[in-house]
Amino acid sequence: MLLRALRGELLKGRRNPVWLVFLVLPLFPAVLGTMNYLGNVSVLTDGWYSLWTQHTLFSASLFLPAQFGVFCAWQWRLEHSGSNWNACRSAPISAGALYGSKFLLAVFVSALAQVCIGGLYVLGGRLAGLTGPVPAELVSWLLGGFVGGVTVCSVQLFLSLILRVFALPVGIGLAGGLGGMLLLVKGYGLYFPYSLLCLGMRANNTKLVLPVGQFRVTCLLCILVFSFLSIQWIKKRDVTTG
Repeated sequence: MLLRALRGELLKGRRNPVWLVFLVLPLFPAVLGTMNYLGNVSVLTDGWYSLWTQHTLFSASLFLPAQFGVFCAWQWRLEHSGSNWNACRSAPISAGALYGSKFLLAVFVSALAQVCIGGLYVLGGRLAGLTGPVPAELVSWLLGGFVGGVTVCSVQLFLSLILRVFALPVGIGLAGGLGGMLLLVKGYGLYFPYSLLCLGMRANNTKLVLPVGQFRVTCLLCILVFSFLSIQWIKKRDVTTG
């Protein structure tokens, strides 16, 4: 049942321009970050590490939450259109399978986003004239960003499910990304879902110590809570709309 629902999501996404978001948007923080690094080389003297702070300054707090917000809102857009919700829920697919297919696609998108960020970071560094080896920590930064990204997607999927207006959950994602960076600076990064993305990537601070155990537990709890809420909401709407 889950595989059937996942195939349906993949068919829906085929030839859809939403994928352009993941090809175009990552370019902006990469270009801005590289240019900002080149413009402040006299201050940013730590090579690859300084470049990472400039790339993630824009991507983790602004562009990534926007990407996830757009994608998750799009995932529920068809179901929210017209009487499609009734048609969807009358199909032989459980609430868990319906949500699970969208969540798995969001997991893939989070991984794709980190691959793009990592590739553009290396390319930006080479174009900026950095000749030393790429930091070994890059893998852990990207993995942390992937886990944090999945957490943000679980929140955005829930918001996009209950808020039928496309732009509103996207706006909340943008605000959450900016707020997450501010809370991370204040030392509250483990207590806000959007901060977990910044924290996992060590956004704007490569020397930030990641409490790995707490980070994983918090991410898992957020994912479980918002996934549970989403599935229960689907079941509730199924009952009330008949």
